[in-house]
Amino acid sequence: MTKGNEFLTIQGKQIVNQAGDPVVLRGFGLGGWMNMENFITGYPGNEEALRDALRSVLGPQKYEFFFDRFLECFFTADDAKFIQSLGLNLLRLPVNYRHFEDDMAPFEIKEAGFKHLDRAIQLCAEHGIYTIIDLHALPGYQNQHWHSDNPTHQALFWKHKHFQDRAVNLWEVFAKRYRDNGWVAGYNLINEPADPTEQMVMPVYRRLYDAIRAIDPDHLIFLEGNRYSLDFHMFGEPWPNVVYTNHDYALPGFIDGGPYPGVSRGQYVDRDALERTFRTRSKYMLDTETPIWVGEFGPVYTGDPQADAMRYQLLKDQLEIYKRYNASWAIWTYKDIGLQGVVYTAPDSKWLERIRPIVEQKARLGVDAWGGRDAEIQHIIAPIEQTFQSEFPDYNPFPFGPKRHIAQLVRHMLLTEPLVDIFAERFRDVTEQEIDELMQSFAFKNCVQRTELAQLLASYAR
Repeated sequence: MTKGNEFLTIQGKQIVNQAGDPVVLRGFGLGGWMNMENFITGYPGNEEALRDALRSVLGPQKYEFFFDRFLECFFTADDAKFIQSLGLNLLRLPVNYRHFEDDMAPFEIKEAGFKHLDRAIQLCAEHGIYTIIDLHALPGYQNQHWHSDNPTHQALFWKHKHFQDRAVNLWEVFAKRYRDNGWVAGYNLINEPADPTEQMVMPVYRRLYDAIRAIDPDHLIFLEGNRYSLDFHMFGEPWPNVVYTNHDYALPGFIDGGPYPGVSRGQYVDRDALERTFRTRSKYMLDTETPIWVGEFGPVYTGDPQADAMRYQLLKDQLEIYKRYNASWAIWTYKDIGLQGVVYTAPDSKWLERIRPIVEQKARLGVDAWGGRDAEIQHIIAPIEQTFQSEFPDYNPFPFGPKRHIAQLVRHMLLTEPLVDIFAERFRDVTEQEIDELMQSFAFKNCVQRTELAQLLASYAR
């Protein structure tokens, strides 16, 4: 295992290795793995709800086997080898706090939770790939959406010191465990923080930073802006050995995106607009002359050749901008069931065959939080939106306004909740052999590669 003398550090605007050579971190986020997201693997709702439903259907023994096989198959040496073959050198590892701590036993760390995290870090190290540990779901939910394993629309993490204390404790555990591992590039403390008051972000960051530095003075620390890594205006002077990171999703790359160049969500987006947006989101880093890491970005792909060609051009333009500004990046996401990953489960895989009715129902109801449309439920959505426009014309809820807020409450919560149990029923009476066969659907050797995307990323690997 590489030791501390190989730690990355900051020198001016650059990340450098021990020899002082610049290191630009380029790679993937391993979304949907140790923090499950519904569009990535096909389930409805949030991870905790999914796990509760599957536990009731499978029983404790098969439940544990189910998720252990999933975690094992989703990322293996074959995946690390593939990332290495593209010339990329980074894997961001999003994790859910629930792997390491139970809500009914706060502050009691579960050693078993590190089994697959340690394994992935080691596999990446063996293939020359740095990892960044990303706490993607914190106790109490640090943002308002499903990807923080939040079943509500409230980010309670910012309101309760108890949740913050638990996050500090967890990062102290991470720091003790990985402080001597130079292949861990650093710690991404909070994914997409979203404090509506804007008052708690910096005090919480300071607590986490100080707690880690008391144990681990060497690793890079990655801090994201508020409001889903977009706002940095509450940040003061930069802190030592900290990389500040934005997320840079482009409007034409969303499922409802328009043509590129062209109008998406009422805004005209071309190559110049992409750069202006990037500069706005990177203003803090540019003003303080600190390194830039784009922690998430990337379009989705619909299978329409013309639309996907435009999205590849969109991605190419973004990568050229990042190269121009010497920005590190981690594209979202590495593997899924076909919407966004560079690797995805085969359409005829046993996993997709089993969950296909749910995937189709999710599409019909528009409840997929990243890939769903509401075209078939306008009879539900349109009257609510019209009521809000007429009755509450000035209502602008945090973080993204009334339209997204209504979608969150109606599509991604109300209509999703009944689907969780229906999804779980698809696995009733499944045997352990069948579970293994299902999870083998995620094994690299059984997946499909999005070749054009892989080639594009490889062309910007250096």
